[in-house]
Amino acid sequence: MAYHSLSEFIERIEAAGELVRIKTRVSTELEIAEIADRMSKAPGGGKALLFENNGTDFPVLINGLGSLKRMHLALNVNNFSEISDDIEALFKKMTGPKKSFMDKLKMLPELAKVAKFMPKTKGGKGASQEVIHKNPDLSIIPVLKTWSRDGGKFITFPQVITQDPHTGIRNIGMYRLQILSKNETGMHWHKHKVGERHYREYKALGEKMPIAVALGGDPACTYSAVAPLPDNVDEYMLAGFLRKQKVTMVKAITQDIYVPAEADFIIEGYVDPLEEKIWEGPFGDHTGFFSLADWYPKFHVTCITHRKQAIYPATVVGIPPMEDAYIARATGGIFKAPIKITMLPEMEDMNIPDAGVAHNLTLVSIHKTFSGHAQKIINSLWGAGQMMFNKMLLTTDASVNVHDYKQLAQYCSQHIDPQFDIHFMRGPLDVLDHSSSKFAFGSKIGIDATKKYPEEISGEKVANPKLAGTIINTQSLKEKYPALRSVNLTLLEDEISAIFISIEKTKGGEVRQLAQNLFSESGIKQVKFIFSWITLLMFLI
Repeated sequence: MAYHSLSEFIERIEAAGELVRIKTRVSTELEIAEIADRMSKAPGGGKALLFENNGTDFPVLINGLGSLKRMHLALNVNNFSEISDDIEALFKKMTGPKKSFMDKLKMLPELAKVAKFMPKTKGGKGASQEVIHKNPDLSIIPVLKTWSRDGGKFITFPQVITQDPHTGIRNIGMYRLQILSKNETGMHWHKHKVGERHYREYKALGEKMPIAVALGGDPACTYSAVAPLPDNVDEYMLAGFLRKQKVTMVKAITQDIYVPAEADFIIEGYVDPLEEKIWEGPFGDHTGFFSLADWYPKFHVTCITHRKQAIYPATVVGIPPMEDAYIARATGGIFKAPIKITMLPEMEDMNIPDAGVAHNLTLVSIHKTFSGHAQKIINSLWGAGQMMFNKMLLTTDASVNVHDYKQLAQYCSQHIDPQFDIHFMRGPLDVLDHSSSKFAFGSKIGIDATKKYPEEISGEKVANPKLAGTIINTQSLKEKYPALRSVNLTLLEDEISAIFISIEKTKGGEVRQLAQNLFSESGIKQVKFIFSWITLLMFLI
């Protein structure tokens, strides 16, 4: 079923016991976000929260997609593989060999199904335009300030609608908007995003760029704004596929652009590419760190429209796991089939763990058939759309369950030679990446944890020693190496060849030297990996 408003989705999750209504007055300044932060970290993502008393006329829904159950309800499935299987089945029907004219005629119903997903436009006004504010004031919307060091209040769950000035092809992205005044916001799109490309094209033409920001409506539309679709594919077509009903679009009131008729709020306006950029941020981000302030375009609001009983959707981003972790799980489940069909038919499964914060860590299992197959997979994925931002990509054999981390770690322990199976390259990174020394550019690591063919083995193959019961005297190690504060050997008991250490670092190069020393110690010689972290930073790098 399709949801025709955010309130319909709220009714559904409330009936399923997935919603808590909060009638006590709670401030949009830090308080709502603080409560939502604690709730989102509850087992399984906790409950969705509806703050009905926040100082405005509109309730705030937060953590609405913050659990597997609510994501399933949002997309009307019992498992994300249902969507993936539908995509695979449709693709096979559309591209399979047609032996006769009758076979081709049989395809007409399938073509009609595809057409059913395309957005449609209609005349008149939509439900999202029941109330029109031509003298817009953003303060009527309960926009949140999430973290104390944020640069201000930010709209965090928008569908930002732009269009190519040459082709008219629409794009929907999720770019945060910092409130600057009653009718101005920042427009935080990154250099790699389609919205930024449209901005550059309007700048080359010397024209103002019409933009609309939709909030609420069917959660399938909200999800589609973050889906990793190819450039020039309308995200509302994906929303139509997910909800099994076209997204209806109506003409905006003050801009030459179309907006979803069933959204809760529409913010219309423009960006002038010839105007000086504004200082936007900082913002507590989904990496668990603050993204620093920088220069971004200014969005001029020309009109706000909304439903009479509108509900404002918001999300809190910060130290994971949070609501975006469950959105990322949906992406991993849904887009596995398109990747297999169009690019990697040998792929068995893919997992994007919560700890990787979306694209930073990806685990892939494959049906390996030749030497270098894992490297082929790694390079292919690093060249595919938003996977170019991936930092750590591990490839293993199809027999391994990439969702069972203990089994995966044991398999890696057996089949990774750290000297030859870990590959580094440099490439584009997410603008929000705080760890690279260069802006949006840096190192990536690809790990081959597959069984090796003879050609892939350098020198003699060394047998993996039994690790359980390995004797390592941690107290004597700490006495011998004063920088060593603690040693964790628990993984060795599970036959996982890795230990963890913490270090009080006082000088450059200390970690490397300590690692070399430790690998010469009895018992540690047979361990493949030492992972370290710093307990006290006493110098400047």
